[in-house]
Amino acid sequence: MKLRKVGIIGTGHVGSHVAFSLALQGEVDELYMMDIDEKKAKAQAMDVNDAVSYIPHKVIATAGPIEGCGDCDILVFSAGPLPNLYQDRLESLGETVEVLKDVIPRIKQSGFDGFIISISNPADVVATYLCKHLNWNPKHIISTGTALDSARLQKELAHIFNISNRSITAYCLGEHGGSAMVPWSHVCVQGKPLEQLQQEIPQRFPTLDNQQVLDDVKIGGYHVLAGKGSTEFGIASATTELIRAVFHDEKKVLPCSCYLDGQYGESGIFASTPAVIGKDGIEDILELQLTVEELTLFKASCAIIREHATKAETM
Repeated sequence: MKLRKVGIIGTGHVGSHVAFSLALQGEVDELYMMDIDEKKAKAQAMDVNDAVSYIPHKVIATAGPIEGCGDCDILVFSAGPLPNLYQDRLESLGETVEVLKDVIPRIKQSGFDGFIISISNPADVVATYLCKHLNWNPKHIISTGTALDSARLQKELAHIFNISNRSITAYCLGEHGGSAMVPWSHVCVQGKPLEQLQQEIPQRFPTLDNQQVLDDVKIGGYHVLAGKGSTEFGIASATTELIRAVFHDEKKVLPCSCYLDGQYGESGIFASTPAVIGKDGIEDILELQLTVEELTLFKASCAIIREHATKAETM
């Protein structure tokens, strides 16, 4: 039987938590840890191996150079500069591009030909850069994008309405960053539009200050960053969910950053939208019918991604 092997490029706060989340949830058989700090990568692998007696099934974790990742099924790209509380994600682009210039030739040299889950910020720009410079099948590159933002949105709405997060369908679209937007016309509770529920049961579903809710979602990551220096658990869970959907061919609809090829009138960049995830990666993109205002906001977000994707090419 084919064992499931995931390589993690960048084993700091995010990469290490992704590795442990995969192991803890039983979604991987082998982990291959890679980092510019080789001692850290080896230590992370040892730490996972120490936990094997107390997790669902056996996991073998090893560490080594990027050139050795060729037999991995999925690569998680989580390398890059540490997050800065006083810096917008887009401002770290130059440092991240330098990392990409080092990593991409080494991935090519390894012979790897599987799926790539990209986490590093600025997420949409990095995915666009990886796809172009690796000359990869765009369906086989997925950026976590607004997967975490969408979870934060569901959390905010669940708190306001006193409803389970899992009963709420709500997405952030566009950039994983300051220009992310919410298509409020598509927010539902167990399939029923929120706008309708606000009319029918206003005591349970009060009218919202939509902009304030979105602002709270956007600032959520900075509160975590200010308190502990990095975000870890949320992004690790989101990444594991994407990998699970691929490994188990779930055909699950998840918000993530994927290559747009005409959807919403946008092409040539990665941006977040609901997509069907299965054993072939991005199997379909669900293009929501946005209102005029929503489409304007989405396209403005895409314009920011495109601007910085173009800028990355000159660095």
